[in-house]
Amino acid sequence: MIYRYKASIANNKIFMREYEIKDSTNLFSLNQYLINDLGFSPDQMSLFRAIDSKGKVKGEYGLFDLGDGTMDSIKLKDIVSKGYLILEYVYDMFKDRFIILTLVSQDEELHNTRRVYPRLVAERGKNPDQFSDNYDDFENMIEFGDTDPLSIEGDVTKDL
Repeated sequence: MIYRYKASIANNKIFMREYEIKDSTNLFSLNQYLINDLGFSPDQMSLFRAIDSKGKVKGEYGLFDLGDGTMDSIKLKDIVSKGYLILEYVYDMFKDRFIILTLVSQDEELHNTRRVYPRLVAERGKNPDQFSDNYDDFENMIEFGDTDPLSIEGDVTKDL
């Protein structure tokens, strides 16, 4: 089974990624993939939180056992089978900054497919800065056709 997850940041309409991931992928492998894809530092602590339909945390999976299992012992199919369709990928534990991974579809894997999973299938916006307090992507905030925000209205030389 192949799961398609949409990655987003809360209260942000600019950042979006979509990933296809095998159901047999463990969270440690997904963590390694996300570190590489998002350009995060590999020496920082991270964890996954399983979220139920009411928005409550039902499991936390880290490099060390936090009571629900370790990243390398939990597979995506284990989480989905419990009905948890949302994961929070916490990439900054001290500031509690995370990316929301929402399961959007499930497809049977084709036997003759030569694709490598996990894989990025869609993206919008730049990667979040792991060490910044905010997500800033100024390039996408100014729409095409907008006037230059730094331009001055009127003729300033008229009064000279």
